[in-house]
Amino acid sequence: MTKILDKIKDPADIKKLSVKELEKLAHEIRQLIISTVADTGGHLASNLGVVELTLALYKSFDFPQDKLIWDVGHQCYTHKIITGRKDKFTTLRQQDGISGFPRREESKYDAFGVGHASTSLSAALGMAKARDLKQKKEKVVAVIGDGSLTGGLALEGLNQIGTAQSDMIVILNDNKMSISENVGAVASYLNKIISNPRVIKTRDKTRDLVRKLPNRLGRLALRTGELVEGGVKSIIAPGAWFEELGFRYFGPLDGHDPAELLQTFRNIKNVKGPILLHVITQKGKGYKHAEKDACKFHGAAPFNVKNGESKTSPATKNPTYTQVFSQALLKIADQNKDIVAITAAMPEGTGLAEFQQKYPQRFFDVGIAEEHAVTFAAGLATQGYRPVVAIYSTFLQRAYDQIIHDVALQKLPVIFVLDRAGLVGDDGATHHGVFDISYLRHIPNMVVMAPKDENELQRMLKTAEQHEEGPIAIRYPKGEGLGVKLDKELRSIPIGQGEQLRDGKDVAIIAVGSMVAVAEQAAEKLSSKGIEAAVINTRFIKPLDEKLILSTARCGKVVTVEENVLAGGLGSAVLELLEESNLPNVKVKRLGLPDKFIEHGKNGLLRDEIGLNVAGVCRSCRELLSQ
Repeated sequence: MTKILDKIKDPADIKKLSVKELEKLAHEIRQLIISTVADTGGHLASNLGVVELTLALYKSFDFPQDKLIWDVGHQCYTHKIITGRKDKFTTLRQQDGISGFPRREESKYDAFGVGHASTSLSAALGMAKARDLKQKKEKVVAVIGDGSLTGGLALEGLNQIGTAQSDMIVILNDNKMSISENVGAVASYLNKIISNPRVIKTRDKTRDLVRKLPNRLGRLALRTGELVEGGVKSIIAPGAWFEELGFRYFGPLDGHDPAELLQTFRNIKNVKGPILLHVITQKGKGYKHAEKDACKFHGAAPFNVKNGESKTSPATKNPTYTQVFSQALLKIADQNKDIVAITAAMPEGTGLAEFQQKYPQRFFDVGIAEEHAVTFAAGLATQGYRPVVAIYSTFLQRAYDQIIHDVALQKLPVIFVLDRAGLVGDDGATHHGVFDISYLRHIPNMVVMAPKDENELQRMLKTAEQHEEGPIAIRYPKGEGLGVKLDKELRSIPIGQGEQLRDGKDVAIIAVGSMVAVAEQAAEKLSSKGIEAAVINTRFIKPLDEKLILSTARCGKVVTVEENVLAGGLGSAVLELLEESNLPNVKVKRLGLPDKFIEHGKNGLLRDEIGLNVAGVCRSCRELLSQ
């Protein structure tokens, strides 16, 4: 039997389908997404939740003339499949394949590139205002999840949209989750709207009434809100908060009912001013394992479709850096009651789930609100607490101003734990944590550390607990550790103390974090060729172990290695130290990430491509020695 999906060559083909055909197509797309993500890994639950919504949007609007903006973009797989990328879908998140997020370079249908939360409303309003200035008439539609709505940027966008009163449609995709279950007042408010018995009863009674109206009258009813009190107006009443902000609120609707979605889009698409359409969806819909555990299948590794189990046996793995951090923090918190933990909507991803269970009163999930998380931590620190702020490196960028003004300027002892530092593989440019050394190192009063292995990570956490003179940051990579033995008793490291791992008279390799093991392997390989390379694990990017680095650099040849951009990184710090110390005749070669965004692909392949590997270190050492 021919699949409907096989006939979809262009989004215009969606417009030809009946409601029943849309439902069948939704099933086929879900099967394609499940089978593909099972092989490639990717964001599964969020994509399964918006299949019908995406199809209804493409049947109702004329993209790309109209503009469709996704928030975060981790729910764009259906969008990609029906916009000419179906045949490339098996390359999802693979090197040289299609991205797991919207990319303007990839397709004219990707109106705005995205990978972080809460951006859609501001971007959509910008496009709507550009349309108004050009006196054009295209529609602008933004799809934002209830999790993203907790972000400060989204609230700022809501504020201006209500004031600007430009024509645009905001679809609130409400599934009660971001990555973990949503928290906070906004999430609570939305849940009250959904669960209000009056809303449910009235919505059911009036839905058929509105559908029976001719299109023109239906649009008029929705536009003016002049249906009888207790009718459609009582559906809108629960959205009073949005209406106070200047929106016309409609919903909640079943986001998995194409007929209801299509009718609603017909009725509201020509309504003037900003509209908020509240749509209820289920994360993971259509795949029972993802429905049961949407958090696990948010960002899924390759898995077995039949049982939902990972294709990689956990028994063969070393503990991940995240797991080691989690256990070390619990040990420290057991002894220090002033330790509190903060995350931005990611207790599982950052390893704080066990802390949350054991110490619920000392755990704070602030939602997707990194800026608030940092200043909230600053407030706690002023009252004697030791906040541990656990946020992915790429997301902590969003709180740059708060780190400087609210924490560092006041020398508050906030502990920043940056998971996913360095390259993160298949999620690509929006998620690589390759800027944190540069954006933290130049901040006064800040200490910055990076462990060579998982045991050094737990030692650094102990170091951070004992450091009370100002903020301190620990960055560590995604994935499993090196399998080293973990100390049972946590010992701190003196601030600024590096370690020399290997002596050598010919060249000095100065490395930090994940690159220390690479440096040691390179030195061993060079030794087999008669080249003696010293290896230093700096441990600290700020402050540097100046005495150790300067004494080792007297060999005259230095190679620095870091999994961070070169601009402002460890290599820059070493160059600055050499210049300030007036150490003569030292030649330096810096290895790190070049001045460009690195795309998605397996970490090993990406490192090979940019020369951030054993071969690259050996080559750099030989080049210095040949000069």
